[in-house]
Amino acid sequence: MQAVLAIARLTLKAAFRFRLVRVLGVLLAGGVLLLPAVIIDDGTARGLTQIVLTYALGLITAVLGLATLWIACGTLARDIEECQIQVVAVKPVARWQIWLGKWLGIMFLNALLLGLSTGIVYTQMLWRARALPPPQQEVLRNEIFVARSGVKENLPDLEPEIERVLQERLKNQAVAQMERGAVRKIVRSQVKARHEVVPPGAWRIWRIELGAGKDHLKDRPLFLRTKFFAAERTASDTYVGSWELGSPEAGRTWRDSRSQAAETFHEFAVPPNLFDSQGVLMIGFYNQNETAILFPLEEGLEVLYPEGGFGPNYLRGVLILFCWLGLLAALGLLGASFLSFPVAAFLSLGVLILAFSTGTMADVIEQGTIREVNHDTGVVDQQNWFDHATVAVFRGMLQAVNLVQDFSPVDSLSSGRRIGWVQLARAAGQIVLLMGGLFALVGMSILTRRELATAQGKT
Repeated sequence: MQAVLAIARLTLKAAFRFRLVRVLGVLLAGGVLLLPAVIIDDGTARGLTQIVLTYALGLITAVLGLATLWIACGTLARDIEECQIQVVAVKPVARWQIWLGKWLGIMFLNALLLGLSTGIVYTQMLWRARALPPPQQEVLRNEIFVARSGVKENLPDLEPEIERVLQERLKNQAVAQMERGAVRKIVRSQVKARHEVVPPGAWRIWRIELGAGKDHLKDRPLFLRTKFFAAERTASDTYVGSWELGSPEAGRTWRDSRSQAAETFHEFAVPPNLFDSQGVLMIGFYNQNETAILFPLEEGLEVLYPEGGFGPNYLRGVLILFCWLGLLAALGLLGASFLSFPVAAFLSLGVLILAFSTGTMADVIEQGTIREVNHDTGVVDQQNWFDHATVAVFRGMLQAVNLVQDFSPVDSLSSGRRIGWVQLARAAGQIVLLMGGLFALVGMSILTRRELATAQGKT
């Protein structure tokens, strides 16, 4: 361990010799300190959060991510190209220790820069919040400076109904000649729409089970987070609906009529103690419009309730960002284990761009091909071996990327969503131990087997 820490210390010193890192450090300091000061918020809690928290944390992640990749590629690739690593490799130090020591050195630097920059953002958030009007400070305390958990309605099992409707459709000769997967896709969307669409003048009822959480939610306000789509646009682009919550049998109900825009999330507070003795909260929506309203099953309605403070939640979010940086450091060192500095940097950025292309990969998997699809069915008419191979590769890549992208601490912090210790442990396990560990094993193996004597420096 002493050898690993010695290499980590040398890597930390070498990092400050990279000119780009110094430039990125200046950009980081300027962005964190000057961006919130130059951009004036609109005087609302949401506006303050968007500028001080969302923009600043996004900038920190981008700058530190780029710096991490650059340092990871440069510190190992240049040591090999300039034959400096041979001085260490002939000593009783295993090459995996060299690789691990460089990763630890990069992470020490990340911990320093991330802790300093996120600490400044946290301080600015608290300081600037004092200048908000009292009503907006109340919004900030209830919706941002809090760690809220959410409960959704249990999703119905649609498969039996889909299978029944599918068998009925296949009795039609014209439908039976179509590709079975395309017919199932159409049936699935139609069956799902029956549970999502609220016709004009109709009710939609949700049954939310709070479970064991009902005990500590007594006398505490709840929040509804909703999102809907409209079949037709109105002149004002807003839609009126009546909400009714509570248990009529127990005499505890709350009604409210609201005009809201479609295709965006809305949050509003509801009085406490509207759930029954079993912890079940009944929520009803009455469509007062002349067009149908659609509440998606996955994100149409969610009940939010406070479960912790902002400070610990912010710390857990920052630690997840630190896990991301650990993965980027492992990716850069993997590329530098067998490639030159420019090629390793190019490969790392290419993998990063590929990770942001999950939408394209999901479309290929759904359509069954990367070739042109049938515009009527939305899928390929007939798959060949190339399509099967491509879909299999994209499915594996998408599953690997989703292991990392399932965690979004910036969005959670900006909306006051709770980041639990279990979620942090999952992030550390999936991002650092699983994906980062896989990169580390491959990188260490390649570096151990690489012939360093063939690496020549500049003449």
